[in-house]
Amino acid sequence: MIPRYSRPEMVAIWSPETKFRIWFEIEAHACDAQADLGVIPRANAQAVWKARDVEFDTARIDEIEAVTKHDVIAFLTHLAEHVGSDAARFVHQGMTSSDVLDTCFNVQLVRAADILLADMDALLDALRRRAFEHKDTVRIGRSHGIHAEPTTMGLTFARFYAEMARGRTRLARAREEVATGAISGAVGTFANIDPRVEEHVCAQLGLAPEPISTQVIPRDRHAMFFATLGVIASSIENIATEVRHMQRTEVLEAEEFFSKGQKGSSAMPHKRNPVLSENLTGLARLVRMSVTPALEDVALWHERDISHSSVERVIGPDTTVTLDFALARLTGMIDKLVIYPDHMLDNLHKFRGLVMSQRVLLALTQAGVSRDDAYRLVQRNAMKVWEEGRDFKTELLADPEVTAALSPAEIEEKFDLGYHTKHVDTIFERVFGSA
Repeated sequence: MIPRYSRPEMVAIWSPETKFRIWFEIEAHACDAQADLGVIPRANAQAVWKARDVEFDTARIDEIEAVTKHDVIAFLTHLAEHVGSDAARFVHQGMTSSDVLDTCFNVQLVRAADILLADMDALLDALRRRAFEHKDTVRIGRSHGIHAEPTTMGLTFARFYAEMARGRTRLARAREEVATGAISGAVGTFANIDPRVEEHVCAQLGLAPEPISTQVIPRDRHAMFFATLGVIASSIENIATEVRHMQRTEVLEAEEFFSKGQKGSSAMPHKRNPVLSENLTGLARLVRMSVTPALEDVALWHERDISHSSVERVIGPDTTVTLDFALARLTGMIDKLVIYPDHMLDNLHKFRGLVMSQRVLLALTQAGVSRDDAYRLVQRNAMKVWEEGRDFKTELLADPEVTAALSPAEIEEKFDLGYHTKHVDTIFERVFGSA
């Protein structure tokens, strides 16, 4: 991923230096296990660990790979240059390249997931704080982009909190799903390596042994992982879309923080654009771009082919780096989002009580009017508001068919905003718990 949308901690997971360090640890731990089993001399296993503090020369490995056309062999050749040919002759004993590649890839995905989980925790904290801050800030709810009924800004934040909490649960499950390793040999039969080697290596790396592998770890695990990242990205876009709508000039119920010295347009000095939420919408598309290739990687020929390899070399770093950046950007945006309660009330009252139509409808049916007739009476007066700019309550009070069923006091009562917010505490308790 380009530096503009990258953060150092996540980028470091995918650096060649980190990858080669993990490869070394896999090989060295495997040597320890082989020595414990008496397969190789203990002295040789100990000699491999001489490279523990070595800074592997990525340029040298690339140089070797240019000849061998094989990345793992190039690394093993370079490792032998550090530990000596005698010690190195037992490295990779009974193993195949995928044992190293797949186990390393899953270590990297687990580390990436840990960063993403921390990112989500920070986002959840921000959403929770803003939800309670604006629990009772009334705004108009919309369906199809059209005024519907009153809600609160706190409920909007709470809704996003609940969605992201579900995303975090899925991510934790996806992390567990992908936290396996395989040191099982050429086609996964352990013909040339004892299963206990795999158990030892996995234990040292914080992984579980893959119950059954071929030459590779089954790719349904990775499909689950990247699909989960795609869902989280869609949730990011869901929040970003709401912010973009709220910042429209005609709405202006909320606005991204506009810092001192910030410029919104090269041509129009007045502009304050929702650039962060628009950027998040684009980043979400990049994350979701990885989902279909990951799903298609599940189907491989027989015990293995490498059609998945080039895909994963791209989507592993690019997707996790992008999502890490997007989650951090979203957290900052939510944390500093400027809310305009007065504008929310102005918008709510823009159509002069029209949003209380359902309350009047229900009151008429409870007063004995058939639902069809009640709907006709309410809609008749509502259309005058839409088309002629009338006041809804005034029109109802002047309609003899309405006042035949409802008294003026009963009509007046139907315009109480508190009616729509009476269960906010109940919803908050469902989302955040009694605390």
